[in-house]
Amino acid sequence: QVQLVESGGGLVQAGGSLRLSCAASGRTFSMYLMGWFRQAPGKEREFVACTRWSDSTTYYGDSVKGRFTISRDNAKNTVVLQMNSLKPEDTAVYYCGASPSSTSYSYTSVYAFRYWGQGTQVTVSS
Repeated sequence: QVQLVESGGGLVQAGGSLRLSCAASGRTFSMYLMGWFRQAPGKEREFVACTRWSDSTTYYGDSVKGRFTISRDNAKNTVVLQMNSLKPEDTAVYYCGASPSSTSYSYTSVYAFRYWGQGTQVTVSS
């Protein structure tokens, strides 16, 4: 089992920045993939970014490319999402996801991730 705890959400004005963290605990030695999704009211969960643990390859959703950066701290089993140039449409609950093994699903799919955190609210005011 893997437990994920997100932190760092909050309220920010458009154009501002926020930094989200996701700390993993439990059976993290075999981690394969960690990433972030978001879900706005009335919408489906949307892929934001992820990183593959073996080689640090990163992937981004089209709506956040060039503004968000995902990184990891192996020693702390933590993945960080740095969000810059935030827009009101970035407002959502952000969820951290993790997968302990390789998957046949696209990394942009929720089905590629087995474990989820409780989510953290990000609100961007105009």
